[in-house]
Amino acid sequence: MSEKAFADNAYASSDEKNGALKPEPEMADAAGRRKSVALNIVENPLKRSSPEKTALDARAWAESHGMAEHAPLFGRAALVARDDFELVTELDESERTSLAYERDHKWHGPFMLWYSISLCAIGAATQGWDQTGSNGANLSFPQEFGISGKNPDGSPKPAAAAAKDQWIVGAINAIIFLTAGLIGAFIVDPLNHYLGRRGEIFLTACCLTATPIGSGFAKSWQGLFAARFVLGIGIGAKNATVPIYSAEMAPHRIRGALVMFWQLWVVVGIFLGFCANVIVKDVPRIAWRLQLGSAFIPSFILGCGIWFCPESPRWLMKHGNVAKGFRSMIRLRAHPIIAARDYYYSNVIYNEEARVARGSGYFQRLADCFTVPRIRRANYGASTVMIAQQMCGINSNSTIFENVGYSPVQALYASLGYGAIQVVFTIPTLFLIDTKGRRTLTLITFPLMCIFLLAGGLSLLKTTGSKGARIGPVVLETKQLTLEELDQVFSVPTKHFIGHELTVWLPYFIKRHILRKKIMKPPNIIEKEEKVDAILDS
Repeated sequence: MSEKAFADNAYASSDEKNGALKPEPEMADAAGRRKSVALNIVENPLKRSSPEKTALDARAWAESHGMAEHAPLFGRAALVARDDFELVTELDESERTSLAYERDHKWHGPFMLWYSISLCAIGAATQGWDQTGSNGANLSFPQEFGISGKNPDGSPKPAAAAAKDQWIVGAINAIIFLTAGLIGAFIVDPLNHYLGRRGEIFLTACCLTATPIGSGFAKSWQGLFAARFVLGIGIGAKNATVPIYSAEMAPHRIRGALVMFWQLWVVVGIFLGFCANVIVKDVPRIAWRLQLGSAFIPSFILGCGIWFCPESPRWLMKHGNVAKGFRSMIRLRAHPIIAARDYYYSNVIYNEEARVARGSGYFQRLADCFTVPRIRRANYGASTVMIAQQMCGINSNSTIFENVGYSPVQALYASLGYGAIQVVFTIPTLFLIDTKGRRTLTLITFPLMCIFLLAGGLSLLKTTGSKGARIGPVVLETKQLTLEELDQVFSVPTKHFIGHELTVWLPYFIKRHILRKKIMKPPNIIEKEEKVDAILDS
């Protein structure tokens, strides 16, 4: 397939490994003029074949993979994946009722789906708790190990020695992020390949249970550094797997919201970490040990609970365990017809990916992150968002509060308030991410984050007044798309996307929302094929 898009002139991109976008259709308005529905269409591969052939192919596929008893089910499921279920006459009443209920109740799902997603959320909490444990511990462990910049009698050390102490404390705090990114993230691929999603999560949960406890028992700053070095590797490996596991289980209609549980529970973990910091603040001498060690709690729960979850259906499919993958999918969907539809459609798109990527090893897949245009765009889009978020420094605010005159106890309580604010403002995102979209939310929140970070930074220049007065992107839309369809979204070249935003959407926004002119909304740069068909049919 070729990738095409039309702005002022048609263009074609030939540098993609697996483009799957179709040229825009057109429709006539009441005056007979032609107008665009979308510039690029996310194609459903099943529509290349007739309904009869689609059903026969699905039945043959089921029989060839040891699921002969489910062959009729997959035949009907393929038709549902191809067209709206109301057009499929082969469905029985229970299947039609289940599909209608799913359509009208997007949060409907079996217990196992919600159990698995909730456990993934606990996995996210481990990251937040690990981060904020050091937030409170920073106020006391430097004194324990003689690296606070002061002598035992309280007098300041010479400038060179004090600077060295600052570097040591900074390295202890930063090492978990360095090893998470430079080691943990790069061992994810082989760990997932050999252990599966569940096995990898269990292994990292064991690591994240042992290392906080080791941090709490550290006898020197070198021992603490070593424990946090390994802790970071576990965090990096876990952070790259749990969201993938969650996304592969989630139905596409609420995938964004369910995966958003990750971020919600990261901030819940941050809040719980702040709570733990406050709870143990009055324990003499060992408060910092308890603050660091308490982070083992969510990872222990994760390690115990993960074995009751099904393995990722997509992972099992990719490794040749097709029948086992379907049994796993059935546990994650409310009805067999829904499970068969999602599983077969995922298989169809995966086979197209496999034809392109067959034979590529670890280092080739790693290189693809930077050399394949559609993967590179997704990579730098996500990286830009994550770097901007992490650089805000909110997870190290206890030290900032102390530096502007708060006492250690006041700094802990102020940090607790920040953690509570993060939780409160993350909750609405669960309900907005699959309706307003990721890109819209990013465009709204990033400018606000920039403004308040600037205000907070400039407020530190104040040396008078109250303590409170002294504290003061290119992303494509992916809402309600399956994981497989995201490949097609990022096949749009960045220069064409930016050109469309600057020459089409920005003028429209100014005219419609600032000048208040009643003008026609321009076409989206990307739209799903079935939605375009519905518009054309109407």
